[in-house]
Amino acid sequence: MHQRSDWQRVLLGDVVRPTTIREIPPATTELPFIGMEHVASGTGAVEGLPSARGILSASPRVRQGDVLYGRLRPYLNKVTLAPMEAYASGEFIVFRDTPEIDGSFLRWRLAAQDFVKFACSLNAGDRPRVKWPQMAAFPLLLPSLPAQRQIVELVEDHLSGIGRAVAALNATQTRLDVLERALHQRALRGLLLRDDLSEGVGGDLVGRAQLLDPSTLDERVWGVPSTWVWVRLGDVFKVAVGTTPSRADPSLWDGSIPWVSSGEVAFNRVRSTKESISAPSVSNLQRRVHPPGTVMLAMIGEGKTRGQAAILDIHAAHNQNCASIRVSETPILPEYVYAFLKERYLETRRGSSGGNQPALNKRRIESIPIPVPPLGTQRRIVEELDAMAITTSYVRQACSAGLSRAAALRRAILAAAFEGRLTGRHADMEVIEELADVQR
Repeated sequence: MHQRSDWQRVLLGDVVRPTTIREIPPATTELPFIGMEHVASGTGAVEGLPSARGILSASPRVRQGDVLYGRLRPYLNKVTLAPMEAYASGEFIVFRDTPEIDGSFLRWRLAAQDFVKFACSLNAGDRPRVKWPQMAAFPLLLPSLPAQRQIVELVEDHLSGIGRAVAALNATQTRLDVLERALHQRALRGLLLRDDLSEGVGGDLVGRAQLLDPSTLDERVWGVPSTWVWVRLGDVFKVAVGTTPSRADPSLWDGSIPWVSSGEVAFNRVRSTKESISAPSVSNLQRRVHPPGTVMLAMIGEGKTRGQAAILDIHAAHNQNCASIRVSETPILPEYVYAFLKERYLETRRGSSGGNQPALNKRRIESIPIPVPPLGTQRRIVEELDAMAITTSYVRQACSAGLSRAAALRRAILAAAFEGRLTGRHADMEVIEELADVQR
């Protein structure tokens, strides 16, 4: 490690102590409250602060410029400076400037990867809390106060450039999301492509299913060409909910039947599964093992899972947290039903449907209205959306690679700074690039 001659080797506890004063915010306070969820990982940006009124737990009262360190392991890279006087979550350890260490220098020092690894090694478990006496034993190299402030200036100058690049990449991803939603909506309204009637009209594909009049429905529907029809999923397709064999009986597992969990239903094609079950675990193979071309829909999940779809490319059973829609038993294309469910998901996540998507169950899935275009039109819609997906996937991969590179550069900048290798000259970038390549 490169070390400048005027830097001192110290322990963190030699130069700083946490503040310990806490109080319950008064009911009349106008001060904001800084919670863990208001601090961005990595960058430490603070936004969306609510009022501290109504906070009933004793909380540290912080001053502008105090260093807030997230001591709960999932938040160990949440380190920030309080942007104003406020109350803060008790999960923060709060530090202030001392004659030995500048607050901004300490903020970035605690965000550096070597300290994150040190903190992660202190306690076991899923959500351990790092304690100050443990943090106090961290060894660091400490320059003079003027040098600390110069380092902070260099770090923030480099990070600001990365921040602009990250913002541009995130904006590109957002624009891709908007484009994807718009294309799905136009395609499923008959506005993207000319109708193809070479294989008949939509009504030819739904058998004796009851046709719906969109103007009489409370559900989200829209106008479609006269060659299309609206029906309910359950009137056209068999819908089934799966089961999970008993984990207590090993003979029911590791068999020859692929078994899909809801986490594997993620806008994809299912060609293999993490787990499999044995034939004795399935009461009715014909009803419970679904053929290729079945469309899966995740019913449970508070994050992104609920409402996501997939297409089976294999025979498989599944758990009770997802439903199977046996599209392959009809003339309708599984890829078209998949595209419809994806549009429904994207619209719900956008929030224009008036709230969060309600919990799904078999009855609710069967009652979902779906527009059925002519088979030739379905083929054209699927081809167009597939082509768009291929193009956008390349851009998304490039954005993802750029974001990963930005994270590596951020770590490298902090590493270089606290090894005394930032000088403010052009050669800094060579050092940063070298460290970033090592850390990737």
